[in-house]
Amino acid sequence: MKIYGNLISPFVRMTMVTAREVGLGAKVEHIAEGVNPTEVNARLAGLTPIGKIPVLETDHGHGIYDSRVIMEYLCHVAGNSTLIPDDGVKRFRVLTLQALGQGLSDSAVAYRYEIAARPKGLQWTDWMRRTETRISAALDDLENNWMDTLADVSAGSIAVAVSLGYLDFRLGDLGWRNGRPKLAAWHEAFSKRDSMVKTALVPA
Repeated sequence: MKIYGNLISPFVRMTMVTAREVGLGAKVEHIAEGVNPTEVNARLAGLTPIGKIPVLETDHGHGIYDSRVIMEYLCHVAGNSTLIPDDGVKRFRVLTLQALGQGLSDSAVAYRYEIAARPKGLQWTDWMRRTETRISAALDDLENNWMDTLADVSAGSIAVAVSLGYLDFRLGDLGWRNGRPKLAAWHEAFSKRDSMVKTALVPA
């Protein structure tokens, strides 16, 4: 199996962390592949018409996307029912936490594009302010309502941990730890897991 994408992308890193957590780290090859928001990536076009990363290429040459589907696919291949539980109550709690982590990454990546990729002078100030509010609200919700679920290693906790790592790497000035001591302590501990260490982002 191959996973295409730049590890800086939190969505790519989520899948690579998952591969290691379910014991497939040696069977999944990471192919570094970047994308440009204004151009078609010809290499990825054959696997996904959407043209976004990550994309998993199966051993049979089929494309699987997006990150949430890839994470579930890896759990399926490994026979792992821990990261995404079968039990209904636990399952949807974990999937909702995963959606929260994914949404946090969505907002953070979009914000990064706005400040770093959009031509100077064309930034949408009101949109940026709303996105900052969305990021802050997600972080507050994690601090106040999700620490019990974050205590378990799951697709949800992976999504959140990687999202926080992306905030550190790209948007450190937002200071997400301020006023959120429980979330900060949890992230520090989770970041020491082998799956996180082996996929850690290295500043250029």
